[in-house]
Amino acid sequence: MTWLSVLLVGLLVSACGGHSNKREIKIAYVNWEESIAMSNVAKTILESEGYKVTLMNADIAPVFASLSRKRADVFTNVWLPQMHKNYMDKYGDKLEKLNVNYSNGRIGLVVPQYMDIDSISQLPSVAQAVNSQIVGIDPGAGAMKAAANAITAYKLDGFKLLTASEPAMTASLKKAYEAHKPIVVVGWTPHWMFDRYKLKFLVDPEFVMGKIENIETYAWKGYAAKDPYAAAFFGNIKYTDETIASLMSTFKKFDKPEDAAKAWVQAHQELVHSWIPAH
Repeated sequence: MTWLSVLLVGLLVSACGGHSNKREIKIAYVNWEESIAMSNVAKTILESEGYKVTLMNADIAPVFASLSRKRADVFTNVWLPQMHKNYMDKYGDKLEKLNVNYSNGRIGLVVPQYMDIDSISQLPSVAQAVNSQIVGIDPGAGAMKAAANAITAYKLDGFKLLTASEPAMTASLKKAYEAHKPIVVVGWTPHWMFDRYKLKFLVDPEFVMGKIENIETYAWKGYAAKDPYAAAFFGNIKYTDETIASLMSTFKKFDKPEDAAKAWVQAHQELVHSWIPAH
């Protein structure tokens, strides 16, 4: 019997016995590809372990506020040391760190490889071609603050940072890329767009947009004592460059995140099993 089969049997037994003793957890996430993917994978695994899991979607600022007020239990997409520093400065004393999920994240200004610039300092040379616009994401994101700082630091006079959702940003990128037109976007890795398109980060010699970022999991302060099993599970999760790439790729193949999560979990049984704490 495979591990997944054992889990399915466990679920059936749990279903027959009712849900009165089912543990509950609320996982917050934002509309960024890696946040959606990580949260749904965690949900799939925890449900197989008998949890009732609620996914709570919001912009980044409300997510931190909800976590600090115990309205959400866990958030798997805290980018540090820079991207979410302002939120940690505000709410950090009410939160506790459970894990570093991935340690090779990066944010920056991104352009197609066919554009003949390599540094943020060269952006004025393409100002007219891109209408002096940098296509961003939701206004509360730490990457947007970093991009705004880059405009000031590199004296990009006249450039405007456009706020949008992540899907709107990637739609703009897709349209420009397919037409072989210049475009500048606020981007980050891990993200599926680097697999789909030939892109490059513009060199940031002043490191205004930071260096390497960790993607970490936080809960409200005291959560680990309340639910040691869930805290241990989140503490065991580790993604490498290879596994995060497969995760992002899998989620682009499915219309429903829950279907993508199940497919990825099934394809990575040995890894997933290593995340599950002993009972």
